[in-house]
Amino acid sequence: MTPVKAITRALYVPAVLFLGACCCHYPYNKQAAPPPPVASAPAPAPAPVKSVMLGDIFFDFDRSIITPESQAQLRDNAEWMAQNKSKSLVCEGHCDERGTAEYNMALGERRAESAKESLMSLGVSGDRLSTISYGEEKPFAIGHDEAAWSQNRRVHFVEK
Repeated sequence: MTPVKAITRALYVPAVLFLGACCCHYPYNKQAAPPPPVASAPAPAPAPVKSVMLGDIFFDFDRSIITPESQAQLRDNAEWMAQNKSKSLVCEGHCDERGTAEYNMALGERRAESAKESLMSLGVSGDRLSTISYGEEKPFAIGHDEAAWSQNRRVHFVEK
């Protein structure tokens, strides 16, 4: 290789690098920055799933008739049964301390049967429901006044 060719070749590499550097910094040769991403509306939050839990129903003194407030709770209990198809319930009838033990056992049974029939009218299979009466034997609230008695006149639902 002749000295002229060697010098020429040695100058090609710096010349190409110099031209490349000049082209990259030329202001009209800049590439436009990509547009900022369009802010999309946030996805709507999913509707909250209603958490249905079993709840007791309460009765008036010496009654086994389902009240409107109790009917609302029974609808929630029926919905719970629909969501838990493999579960069964025991409807436990309870009374306050007034009345004889025998009378309260019978009243507790009428209350439990009333709750069971109401659940069945809401679509729950009778095969998944059973009843028992505890009368006044298992009070929820201890006391000898209307506040305690009103909490003890109930049907309590127990999952089996």
